[in-house]
Amino acid sequence: MTGEELLFFNHRPEVVAVYAAFEEALKKRLGPLEPRVQKSQITYAAPKVFACVSLPRKRGESGILVSLGLGRREGSPRVAVAVEPYPGRWTNHIPVHTPGEVDGELMEWVEEAYHFALTKGRGK
Repeated sequence: MTGEELLFFNHRPEVVAVYAAFEEALKKRLGPLEPRVQKSQITYAAPKVFACVSLPRKRGESGILVSLGLGRREGSPRVAVAVEPYPGRWTNHIPVHTPGEVDGELMEWVEEAYHFALTKGRGK
């Protein structure tokens, strides 16, 4: 984890373990990626953005929010909100409260988002 990433969580150090679990699982599943730390989120791209990590906006909420770009709306109850900003492109927002919630199901969606980002806009 880079210093920039740690700084992102400066006011919420209790969620660093959750993010670290996500980042480690991401590397195991997809190999090394360059996260882009922004003011409100950490973004992963391939080369288009496929995943973002942000902090929950509601006061008192714990954990991180993982947002994934998929070609479909994921119907799992784990998805807090799903929006379709463009036809056939869904952003699915998944709260992750503990390192244990960084599981195979979440990482399957992450991998699906990664592959969707590689192919979207190419007519596939």
